[in-house]
Amino acid sequence: MVTQVVAPITDGRTEGPLERARAGIRSRLHWAAMHGIPGAALRRTARGGDLQARMIVTLAHGGDVRGPIEDLRAAGPVHRAKFGYVATSHAAVREVLSDDGFITGLPGQQGLLGKLASATAPQTIHPVEKPSLLATNPPEHTRYRKLVTGVFTKRAVERLRARTEEIATELLDRIAAQGGTRVDIVEAYCAQLPVTVIAEILGVPASERGRVLAFGEAAAPSLDLGLDWRSYRDVQAALGSFDAWLGDHLESLRRNPGDDLLSQLVAARDEGVGLTDLELKSTAGLVLAAGFETTVNLLSNGIALLADHPDQLAALRNGEPGATWTNAVEEVLRFDPPVLLTARVATRPTEVAGQRIGEGALVATVLWGANRDPEVFADPHTFDITRVNAREHIAFSAGRHHCLGATLARMEGEVGLRALFDRYPDLQLAPGASRRRTRILQGWKELPVTLG
Repeated sequence: MVTQVVAPITDGRTEGPLERARAGIRSRLHWAAMHGIPGAALRRTARGGDLQARMIVTLAHGGDVRGPIEDLRAAGPVHRAKFGYVATSHAAVREVLSDDGFITGLPGQQGLLGKLASATAPQTIHPVEKPSLLATNPPEHTRYRKLVTGVFTKRAVERLRARTEEIATELLDRIAAQGGTRVDIVEAYCAQLPVTVIAEILGVPASERGRVLAFGEAAAPSLDLGLDWRSYRDVQAALGSFDAWLGDHLESLRRNPGDDLLSQLVAARDEGVGLTDLELKSTAGLVLAAGFETTVNLLSNGIALLADHPDQLAALRNGEPGATWTNAVEEVLRFDPPVLLTARVATRPTEVAGQRIGEGALVATVLWGANRDPEVFADPHTFDITRVNAREHIAFSAGRHHCLGATLARMEGEVGLRALFDRYPDLQLAPGASRRRTRILQGWKELPVTLG
């Protein structure tokens, strides 16, 4: 777990009592519109038995989501809930995510709550608010994505494999040098490997990587709905500090450009063919945070699963048919995906899996449910690294919003897991593990292990 404190944002000005009071009111109103009122509605409908609300409330309390999701599946491939529709089947989830008739965003953004949220929103970048790649649609999305696609191609990622292996070895050497047999593998390894890789890609100095990691962890709940007031304040402070840090970092790259991706983005903007200041910070921030946040979950989920299934580790070591580290990563992604669900809004009346969906309706697509669909995956609740169709999972979404860093995450997962278990073949889970309490991102906050 990252323990570094995110410094409060400051621009050098001293606010008076009136300005602070106004800012406090705006914050309260924005929280109420985005989280307070929707969260209360979710809790109320969950108590009334609504399956979608029960799933979200279960996630908020760190509960096991298998029961609520399987109840949703039993209700049909696309279930009509209080606040929209929920797709759990593999076919329905893929259809919604791949159909251009569905876009990112929230329904009713022009309603009273939507207008209140827009009017009181903080003037900082946010992963699910425009101009983030997660919140935009063509043509803006196409333009942003094109600028950063090159660094994540399969060929470009393979060129990073050797350096990733070096980083993994350096981290494991550091763990060994510290002595002892018990370590929180998330803090010492799962978080450090992907943040080092993405930081080198994006030109972040080694001295700043701890801050970036702290920003990412603190801001991870920003994807969630129904945050309490304290969590909301913590997230906004982290996003504000990240926004300020990004501005300083991009200015530094403008003065002293390198051959990294962010320097290329800055140059493209300065030549008049790229991004505005806000677009530049939003795109850079999302690529930076997303470049390691989901991979931290992939690595921690993979370590927990493999340590908990010694027969699967034995199959890898013995070279049994189909037991490869590449396929093991795919099965980890299928069985315990780093992202639990995502959502889309229908731009026109349509039909999915026999369910009529009206224009403007929200459809939550449960990636976990799609990856456990018995119509696609035999014995879906069994972790099997030799599964022949493991790669058919939808852990990285689909369609135009298919994860930009999927190839990089797969490579880091393969290198990171293999290096760890080659070094510590007798690694075992220790007491004290805890899951992250985020509703969207799924991984381990703390994962103590004994190294053997």
